[in-house]
Amino acid sequence: MEREFEIEEDQPPRRFGLGNIRTTGLAVLVIVAGFVFFSSLFTVSEVQQVVVTQLGKPVREIRNPGLHFKLPFFQQVLYFDKRLLEYDSAPTEIVTKDKKALVVDNYSRWRIIDPLLMLQTVRNENGAQARLDDIIYSELRLELGLHELIEIVASKRKEIFSKVTARSNEKAKEYGIEVLDVRVKRADLPPENEKAVYGRMRAERQRIARQYRSEGKEEALKIRSTTDKVKTILLADAYELEQRLRGKGDAEALGIYAEAYERDEEFYSFLRTLEAYRGSLKDKTTVILPPDSQFLRFLKEAR
Repeated sequence: MEREFEIEEDQPPRRFGLGNIRTTGLAVLVIVAGFVFFSSLFTVSEVQQVVVTQLGKPVREIRNPGLHFKLPFFQQVLYFDKRLLEYDSAPTEIVTKDKKALVVDNYSRWRIIDPLLMLQTVRNENGAQARLDDIIYSELRLELGLHELIEIVASKRKEIFSKVTARSNEKAKEYGIEVLDVRVKRADLPPENEKAVYGRMRAERQRIARQYRSEGKEEALKIRSTTDKVKTILLADAYELEQRLRGKGDAEALGIYAEAYERDEEFYSFLRTLEAYRGSLKDKTTVILPPDSQFLRFLKEAR
């Protein structure tokens, strides 16, 4: 199968005119000018502050937010945070005044107040945090070394860290940094000291418990002695009243008996003898008396 190809006639080459060259050059110039213009613009937000450097040397410091200009290609913009920052240091071991080792895990809140000074001294936030670590650790070690463990944990904790914050802030101002607060997240004893401390705490609690028990026993003895005294007095008063009433009753009974005896001596003697019989002559009771005994007088008469 044969294919036929059509041969096109030669066309003359296109020629660019002077107008096309001018248009292209103008477009390139506009693009370059736009690139240069936009390279000279930069923005600063409300939470940022800026140091403008030229060939590595600071030339301007900007803290107001908005749109700003710089020389393109020659000047660079370094941003620094204006917000409150937090630095969490690694736990460190500190020795207290009473020679107790304490593992302290602290953190601090700080901010950049002079970005130019900070750039000249510590360069950036990482350098600032490294410097803060040295400052705060040295102040903590110095202040905690002046106090005993119980003061650090319980009574003077707020006062101690207020002093550490104030002194750390004074030293940090040399680097354009303000330290607002230093706090402790955790303060523990080293593992090798925990058992000894817990043993002392247990012994102290046992001593206090023994003291409470001894005081309780002493108070119980006082209460019992007071109660026994009151009981003895009440029993004595009751016995005295009983004897008085009993004596009065016996006197009245004797008076009644005497009056009855005076009215009918024979009948009274008979009743008393019957009572004696009832008390002494019970079932299967053997009594040996002489025949002329007065005790058997009424039995003889009855017989």
